[in-house]
Amino acid sequence: MRPPRFWYAAPDRPGPMPHLLAPLASLYGAATARRVARRAVGGYRAAVPVICVGNLDVGGTGKTPAVMALTGMLAGRYGEVHVVTRGYRGRMRGPVRVDPRRHGAADVGDEPLLLAAFAPTWVARDRAAGVRAAEAAGAGVIVLDDGFQNPAIRPDFALVVVDAARGFGNRRVIPAGPLREPVAAGLARADMILSIGEPRAQADFSARWGPEIAERTHLRGVLEPLATGMSWKGLRVLAFAGIGHPEKFFATLRALGADLRRAEALADHQPLTVRLMTRLTLEAKALGAQLVTTEKDAVRLPASYRPKVLTLPVRLTLEEPEALEAALDRVVGPRADSTESKNP
Repeated sequence: MRPPRFWYAAPDRPGPMPHLLAPLASLYGAATARRVARRAVGGYRAAVPVICVGNLDVGGTGKTPAVMALTGMLAGRYGEVHVVTRGYRGRMRGPVRVDPRRHGAADVGDEPLLLAAFAPTWVARDRAAGVRAAEAAGAGVIVLDDGFQNPAIRPDFALVVVDAARGFGNRRVIPAGPLREPVAAGLARADMILSIGEPRAQADFSARWGPEIAERTHLRGVLEPLATGMSWKGLRVLAFAGIGHPEKFFATLRALGADLRRAEALADHQPLTVRLMTRLTLEAKALGAQLVTTEKDAVRLPASYRPKVLTLPVRLTLEEPEALEAALDRVVGPRADSTESKNP
């Protein structure tokens, strides 16, 4: 499903739909508020620190790269890092530890398969059960992928991720806008805000949303292609992507100099069936182009097509990682490397 255009319409041209959908949005926002309120009385407090990475918008903010970056910052410094996630679109309810040798995207979802390459990853519809399973398996710190509005866990630190270019859309709650809850209510529970985007988008985000984020530490980051030694310049490609905002992926390929002959925007998490891949393969052959996709899409490819499709990985680069590292030190405790340096 593609988001409606009016979700991100200019403030001076909202159109009629947000007003027509306002009653439903009020009901949705009230339901979210009641769910979040249950956390204070029934949320599980883990014996190890829990870092929640969430968002206020639905999809496409860069949350998964943020989780990947966090696991890298935490790895080897605070004990073993585990990730707990819902496993969207996977059939397994869990809690189960993701094993890419046994599990596919249909089992656990695409994002858990990707995250499992960076840290032990657990899929659990019941987030509290997933956190308990990670604790029992020896986790020293847990990164909770999503779950910012979930009442099952009481996190020790909450990082809200937002797409700098889109911001918080038209400020309205689903279905009148892209938000799971009002901006003020969500940010009141956030410890830090991470906006992801190019410098111009970051400047626009700060200008528009400055008053709302003023009371929270604001981090900035950008998604950059991972250097693999391959040159994309002049390469004819047929690109396809089933992520929140496929146009970002296509723009990255163009910026790298790829000759983008066709761009196929798929629905977020869309299954890559043999029928679909056969069509794309034939179209690429007719265009004399190479098939290219994202890391998240690549884990959903049928096995026979994986050698035929190139992957363009991206990684999050933070403008001031020291601010996040300092916050993690305060929440999680002294880093293992710092302790060792003081006690040789």
